[in-house]
Amino acid sequence: MVETRLRKRLQQLGIDSFAAYWRRLTDARHRETELVALTDVLTTNKTEFLREAAHFTLLGESVLPHLYQTGAGVRTPLRVWSAASSTGEEPYTLAMLLDQWGRSRRPFEYSILGTDISTRVLEQARLGAYQERAIAALPESWRQSYLLRARGSSAPAPFRINAALRARVQFGYLNLMDDDYRLPDRYHIIFCRNVLIYFNRPTQAAVIGKLIEWLVPGGYLFVGHSESLQGSDFPLATLVPSVYRHLPAWQSGEMAIRRAS
Repeated sequence: MVETRLRKRLQQLGIDSFAAYWRRLTDARHRETELVALTDVLTTNKTEFLREAAHFTLLGESVLPHLYQTGAGVRTPLRVWSAASSTGEEPYTLAMLLDQWGRSRRPFEYSILGTDISTRVLEQARLGAYQERAIAALPESWRQSYLLRARGSSAPAPFRINAALRARVQFGYLNLMDDDYRLPDRYHIIFCRNVLIYFNRPTQAAVIGKLIEWLVPGGYLFVGHSESLQGSDFPLATLVPSVYRHLPAWQSGEMAIRRAS
């Protein structure tokens, strides 16, 4: 996989060997920009609207009502972080759901941050333009409320997220392997789905530990359905498999996920 993806980059640069590419990658004149290009080539960016739809059902039926009762969205904006946002389908799905949920509840304020390690997909996410097949999973009412049909043959895709919803979502670069995430605030909800499967166990534990640092006590962490935190020692209670609640310090202990003895 690595070889196949790198060959495309070599062709773009007109380089005929991996040895020559290594020299470019380690050359101080090109290193910074080429590391960005290398990351864009090697990262996997699969995503879709309403992916693992049960998570969004749970969010609307259980998580949002609980957080709203505690004042999130009322006394302070409800803050959501999509920690591997790819081309934007996940954070825009979250924005649609929160906007729908908040229509019958006033006041209700929220903000969404989407981050990714790939600058290429972040550019696509900020644009918010999608092909018709990409939006097929969205309910028709959501499509009517949040999508505009592009005009003209020069448009990058036939549908675009409307400006009001795009304004609710901020995108930025973040590498989950960094020591310090340097985020603007802590979050009530963090989505970090289908990322941990690419890491070994020690790296998974390190990343989850850092995510928890940015999760408010009582907040919720969503991971992918194929990912599990069982057997780990974190101050988290399992709501359902793949969805966890950050326990306040006084609630840690017996309720927390415990490393298997």
